[in-house]
Amino acid sequence: MAERHFQLYDTTLRDGTQQEGMLLTTDDKLAVARHLDAFGVGYIEGGWPGAVPKDTAFFHRAKTELDLSTAQLVAFGATRRAGATAADDPQVRALLDAETPVVTLVAKAHTRHVELALRTTLTENLAMIESTVRHLVRNGRRVFLDAEHYFDGFRANREYALAVVRAAAEAGAETVVLCDTNGGSLPEEIRAVVSDTLAATGVGLGIHCHDDTGCAVANTLAAVDAGVDHVQGTAHGYGERCGNADLFTVSSNLVLKRGIEVVPVERLRELAGIGRAIGELTGVPGRPDAPYVGSAAFVHKAGLHASALRVDPDLYQHTRPELVGNEMRTLVSDMGGRSSVELKARSLGYPVDAGSDAVARTASRVKDLENRGYAFESADASFELLLRAELAGGALDLPFSVESWKVGINQLPNGLVRTEALVRLKLQGMQVSATGTGNGPVNALDRAVHSALDQFFPELAALELVDYQVRVLNAEAGSGAAARVLISFRNGARRWGTVGVDGNSVTASWAALLDAVYFVLLSARDAEPETALPAVAAAS
Repeated sequence: MAERHFQLYDTTLRDGTQQEGMLLTTDDKLAVARHLDAFGVGYIEGGWPGAVPKDTAFFHRAKTELDLSTAQLVAFGATRRAGATAADDPQVRALLDAETPVVTLVAKAHTRHVELALRTTLTENLAMIESTVRHLVRNGRRVFLDAEHYFDGFRANREYALAVVRAAAEAGAETVVLCDTNGGSLPEEIRAVVSDTLAATGVGLGIHCHDDTGCAVANTLAAVDAGVDHVQGTAHGYGERCGNADLFTVSSNLVLKRGIEVVPVERLRELAGIGRAIGELTGVPGRPDAPYVGSAAFVHKAGLHASALRVDPDLYQHTRPELVGNEMRTLVSDMGGRSSVELKARSLGYPVDAGSDAVARTASRVKDLENRGYAFESADASFELLLRAELAGGALDLPFSVESWKVGINQLPNGLVRTEALVRLKLQGMQVSATGTGNGPVNALDRAVHSALDQFFPELAALELVDYQVRVLNAEAGSGAAARVLISFRNGARRWGTVGVDGNSVTASWAALLDAVYFVLLSARDAEPETALPAVAAAS
């Protein structure tokens, strides 16, 4: 099997964009295509020219703006209309005008769909397939045919489904892709139907699965086992309803588990990064728990796991995360213990030992604080400050202290609401005061802190709040419930989080904000240990 030539075909830019909430501009589509090409897919289906104006524009711009190194661009469309000729069909003409080397046609393989959806005869449907494929081939295009609803159609009328495959192949289609369009098949059925079709026709087959039973990836692998050499899917499993087969999972399984090099092994090492980049472009991030590429794919939280990972990471991992560009992480929580703290500390660059007193104290504090509502698994910076304090004997040598702070919210006569914060800090024995206005208490406090400290600590200028979450911890207390605030920050290219918990959500936010500031300043101090604190003689 490993010697067969496989075709890896991505349909993110067409089938994937049918996902609810996914709206891509032409620029977005061009950028996604470049990432898919960098990953090493063989074919990128760009959309349906002639039917979707945005897709027509994409193919027009792709001619001059898309320089693919690995993939071939594919235009997608339907067979000619019933009763027409392929040469006179405007939609078929649009496929040729897209000037892609490959065209994928969709055709009905289910008798009821032919008669009810296309409103034509079974004989005419076969003629539509044959004449359209032949016309495109005569015009220099390679042609794939998506046999829509193939598995349902095979169950309803095996002979007609096989006739669709034969008609396409005899007209010149290179591959006939068997589509589980409704996503209702299971692996054993996929395997049986593919095997039967291959034996009956001898045609090169592909597979296109939807995930409505949660089996799209398993169904794709079952089809590979049965003999297909062309697999379709989308980045992150994007797609209508429950989505398509996740091409990232499929390709990783084929390379790492089956030894089928559908993409070069060295490119697989870039997969997690490419997945993140595509998620940013589409605005629909991949699931954190997605196999191989998810941010949690190699994350360990339980103390039992952490203890074993200290001995050998392979004891709780099926493959090495670096093979797909990911990384192993250990979460610190009340479920862990000394081993979790040790692994997390070592990943942060602290050479600690699980048997040390500092690690024991840190583990104890984590359990106590998480029992009170903290969540350190999402707050690396807060955990690192806690760890540093215990390594230092219980307290940190902070670059400044807080004397007081307050926030006021006023509605102005014109109806606008003004939020102002005042902070009083002590730096080298001098008081530094500053105010900040914003669209809410957190924004105002953030601006006040920057106003007070940026002049003395330039490294704070790049600190930016990028995400803010509040969760009520004891809902039964109503409006008096305690709140947990998680804030994500970006400081240059680095991103991390902090946590605060209090009965007052603004106080919890202030604690998380302070952790971020202390974290940046202490990290900068570590990088330049000989640098003294700046003078504050001019402070007021």
